[in-house]
Formats: sequence, structure tokens, C-alpha cells
Amino acid sequence: MQASKDEKFLMFRNRLTKVYRHAGKQARRLGIQCFRVYDHDLPEFPFCIEFYGDKLYVAEYKRRHGMTEEEHDDWVEKSLLLASEVLSVKKENIFLKLRQRKPGRLGQYQKYDEVQHEFVAEENGLQFIINLSDYLDTGLFLDHRITRQLVREQSAGKKVLNLFAYTGSFSVYAAAGGAAEVVTVDLSKTYLNWAERNLQLNGFADSSQYQFVHADVKQYLKTIPADYFDIIVMDPPTFSNSKRMDDILDIQRDHAELINDCLRGLRKGGVLYFSTNFRKFVLEKEKIAAAEIKDITKATTPFDFEGKLWRWCYLITR
Repeated sequence: MQASKDEKFLMFRNRLTKVYRHAGKQARRLGIQCFRVYDHDLPEFPFCIEFYGDKLYVAEYKRRHGMTEEEHDDWVEKSLLLASEVLSVKKENIFLKLRQRKPGRLGQYQKYDEVQHEFVAEENGLQFIINLSDYLDTGLFLDHRITRQLVREQSAGKKVLNLFAYTGSFSVYAAAGGAAEVVTVDLSKTYLNWAERNLQLNGFADSSQYQFVHADVKQYLKTIPADYFDIIVMDPPTFSNSKRMDDILDIQRDHAELINDCLRGLRKGGVLYFSTNFRKFVLEKEKIAAAEIKDITKATTPFDFEGKLWRWCYLITR
């Protein structure tokens, strides 16, 4: 016998209450403002829900739900009101990203609150510009929280290269750790500008010490000097065929070449933090000229992603 709508919403309320009690407690203990609280825990409510300070980011996973558009809108509204109540977040501080359903709507996603919001959130004493309304992602990948801190702890006096840098959070952490030089590389001018603003927000504005490179990483790696960097961070997309790239990027096919190019640019004993969220990824160790390869996936998985993170992370030493 199938549960009624009211019973399903009660299940959602109970589940959200339970996971928030646990995640909220952990976040308070660790002093974390940005964390994931719910991720498709119940198949009937396929949401990803994340806190960014006093704001809530809600993304609905694409699915065949069998509802009319009006029924779906009503279901979404009830779900958000429930989340607002359980998580004690004002409705105007909830941002929803929905897959496009109506022809003629602009963009793949729409926002719950139609006002564009950019604000600053804090993580480990550092500040980051967050945008919950205008882009596919928020500006901060929460699953790399621990990895960022590792980079910070190892960056004092080091030369650091951040590839596929997105909004430059690893660059901010490296600079905060006292890096002598930080080079931030991305193909998107939008994200590269965002990265520069993030560094400036934290007081890192010396253009001779903090450089921003607009480039295709695959091509850029062929140009870096040998034996130069102490730390490289590389978190590439699984696949990219951007018109701005000279070649298609397929991380399973290309990872060994990318990693070896990074190793060539590292000093002896230097390290590469390499990660990918390709679920079927297989690291081809026999093709990689490294002194040591260590799987640090488990060690770098934050509490709010335990058991739900499809992301691999490796510490590769030259």
C-alpha cells in the first residue's frame, strides 16, 4: 500500500529533522557555516540541501515525477515551506534551482527568489563570495573542505599552482597558509575574475605574488617550467568539449597525461592533489611516473558527505 501525500511529507519532515540534528551539531562543533544537510535521502524528495550561513540552497534532481506542472509547483512549494520550518530559515533566504520545464524560460535553471543575491560566507576563518541564484554551482565546493585545509597547512613559503581553479578557493587557502606564490588557472574568465575577487576579499592582492591565468589547462601544462612548483591542485571536470578548448577533455582517457605533466612541473618531493568526481574512474598507476600515489579519498571526505560522496582524491608525490 502506497503512502499518502501527507504521509510522505511527514516522512520528509522526520528525515530532515533527524539529519539536521546530526549535521547541525557537527557543524557547530567544527565552527562550520557552510555544509550539506540533506542529499536525496528519500527517493520521493530528490533534493540536495545546503546551508550557506543563514541561507539555504536547494537543488532538485532531475527525474520523471509524473506530476502536472501545477502539481509539481505545489509540491515544491510545500517542500520548501517544510524545509523553512524544520531548518529555521526564512523563506526569502531559500534559493531553489529547478530543471527547466517550460519552453521559453531562460537558462537551464530558475531561482526561487527572483532577486540576484551575492553574499560572503566564511569557512575556516576565510571569506568567499557565494552566489546561490545565477550559476549552476554556488561558488564553493563543500566536499573539498578538508582538502583545502591540508593545502593551507602545507603552503608556507611554497609555490602553488591551482588548475581548473573555478572560483579559486584552493588559491585562497594557499595564500592564507603563507604561500610564496600562487598561480590560478581556469578557462572561464567569469570564474577567474571571481577567484581574483575572493583573494582580494581576504587581503591577497599583490599581483606579483598572486597570478591569474586564463588558459586551457591541457595546453597550459605543456608550457610550465620544470621543477618549479611545490604544490599543485588539480580538480578537473569529468568531460569538457568547450569551444574555447583546443581539444576535448575526457578525464578517464587524459588523466595520466595531465598528472605526468603536473609531475614534470613539480620539484622533487613536491605534491599533487588530484581529484575527480567521475564515478567509474580508474587511476592508471602504471602510466604515472610518481614516487608515491596515496588514495586520500576517505581522509578528505567531510562529515556531511560520508557515504554519499562520489569523488576520488589522491596525493601524488614526485
